[in-house]
Amino acid sequence: MYAIPEVSTIGLTEDDCKTKNIPYLVGRAYYEENARGQIIGDLSGMIKLVFSPMDKKLLGAHIIGEQASELIHIASHVMLHGGPIDEFIDAVYNYPTLSDSYQYAAYDGLSKHTEWLNTNKTKNGS
Repeated sequence: MYAIPEVSTIGLTEDDCKTKNIPYLVGRAYYEENARGQIIGDLSGMIKLVFSPMDKKLLGAHIIGEQASELIHIASHVMLHGGPIDEFIDAVYNYPTLSDSYQYAAYDGLSKHTEWLNTNKTKNGS
């Protein structure tokens, strides 16, 4: 959606997952914590990754802020081949760019995934 701020989305939202009873986790990165976001003065932008806790497969990505319509293509490429959020960490991004925020959203998601794994180990008595 071309608006101010820009909004772009692909795949499932958190609400979609809730409605369809699909387990999910979320990783977020904020432009205010990104050097390029600070340079361009967009301190309210955000990238959100929605992913499966079972295999870390990317289910959806949502971006609000500068260049959202350009950045969404990175997530669509990962989704096209059913990739996990780890792909954002393994990728190399120019610095400072907003695309680098994908790595931080993935790291945030992986920390939540670790919490999820530990919670499930406790529930299952492992």
